[in-house]
Amino acid sequence: MDQSGSFNSLDDWLPWLETLSPREIVLGLDRVDEVLERLELARPSLVISIAGTNGKGSSAAMLEALLASGGAKTGCYTSPHIGRYNERIRIDGKPASDEVIVKALALVEAVRGDVPLTFFEFGTIAALVVFDSANVDAWVLEVGLGGRLDAVNAIEPDASLITNVSLDHCAWLGDNIEAIATEKAGIMRSGKTTVFGSADLPSAIPTTAATLGAELRVAGKDFSFVECEDNSGRWSWQGRRLTLTGLARPALPGKIQLENASAVLSVLESLEMDHLLTPDVVSRALSALTLEGRFQIVDDKCRWILDVAHNPGAASVLAGLLGEHQKGGQTTAIVGMLADKDIEGVITPLCGMVDNWISVTVAGARAESAHRLGGIIANACQKPCLIADSMTDALEMAESASSAEDTVLVTGSFYLVGPALDWLRHR
Repeated sequence: MDQSGSFNSLDDWLPWLETLSPREIVLGLDRVDEVLERLELARPSLVISIAGTNGKGSSAAMLEALLASGGAKTGCYTSPHIGRYNERIRIDGKPASDEVIVKALALVEAVRGDVPLTFFEFGTIAALVVFDSANVDAWVLEVGLGGRLDAVNAIEPDASLITNVSLDHCAWLGDNIEAIATEKAGIMRSGKTTVFGSADLPSAIPTTAATLGAELRVAGKDFSFVECEDNSGRWSWQGRRLTLTGLARPALPGKIQLENASAVLSVLESLEMDHLLTPDVVSRALSALTLEGRFQIVDDKCRWILDVAHNPGAASVLAGLLGEHQKGGQTTAIVGMLADKDIEGVITPLCGMVDNWISVTVAGARAESAHRLGGIIANACQKPCLIADSMTDALEMAESASSAEDTVLVTGSFYLVGPALDWLRHR
């Protein structure tokens, strides 16, 4: 029986939404299409969809910041969240309020009737209701899983971005790069531009673009970037028509963020939004950007580094960043992951960077147990791995064994980084 009519808070709604579907992930657009048709939402003047294995959240935040710099009122939808559900639904860069989200959820429930929706589908539709109610000018929508059958793909984009393709979510998308690329290429549209943000181009991407009649722009061919050689940290970007020089480095760390930024600028160039593509606008927007859980450094009793890397590609980037930021002391890693991830593939790039390991079970039905996770870590790195009974035990264990010169890395899942950040802030 529907109990949602008695829900007054977001804390009431979210647990109930998790009970709606026996499976957390059910791919397909028919259900979402039907509910959206009933809602009759007004389409904004601009929609940009973002898919890819890694870098989606960073790219979405960059697009959001750049569009806002030009005076656009933005609605940005991403997932999952780090701390609060509200982070998934941003208006002008700020999380939507509980009240606004609850109102949107109630409207979705009122019109869906007997149409079954998963937690993610329900939340995606509610986000669009929030944006519609706020009369935003632009929607920036991050695909949750794959692309072709993800709920976000029910919305027709004006342009799309595929950041990169590597192995992740293999149980749903396929166990090889080409199969995964085919799913992500599903966000392409005839006559519209898709930017591919990596020079490592699976053949499924241009093949799908040609089949659909989509325009494809590829990193290294249609746009590129170079870092200045004067150690200033500045960089330059070259697109099809425009060249930007002397750009301030994005505040988000690592060369990977230059790759993300380069692709984002190509999206804007394809949309002929030249008023945003000036050195001043780009530098101001990207150098002020913050995003939790992306190689986030917190200096306290020791140095804490929190990163949501949860697949081999992201772990390799993380390993490189750790090498650049080592303080000289020992590094202890706290790891919690979901069972459907390539755990050994995530751990292996980090083995040479970590001295001590602690495994923990994250929240959720899909979590890998700390005991099994610890065994995989120990076998992969040939080092012992301590098993923590709880998240708090893991964090306290790592901190008590670390000095000011040491580093504690927290990684493997959004479901680990969020609680760790909350613990650091409120302990």
